[in-house]
Amino acid sequence: MATKSLLRRITAALGALEIADGPMSRLDAARRLREAAEDLEAAQIEAARKAGATWNEIGACYGLTKQGAQQRFRPARQEAKAGPAPPERTKAGPGASPE
Repeated sequence: MATKSLLRRITAALGALEIADGPMSRLDAARRLREAAEDLEAAQIEAARKAGATWNEIGACYGLTKQGAQQRFRPARQEAKAGPAPPERTKAGPGASPE
């Protein structure tokens, strides 16, 4: 089940945060935790919709209107269907151009 792998990602990110020894490693662990939590949330929204939950009900859970919930979570649902995003590539070295 996808939820179990997401929970493992959250647990791993929490473990990395706990043992991180510097600000950048803590930041990276926090980023991984946020990404895993967002993926879990998107998966649960998709599961709720498949189980018959309405956008009104989902919106109420977040203090949003039906339209607010749709606008907030439709992109997340599409990303969840597509799978995890590939890691971001960074340019390094003297030939790298700033973005």
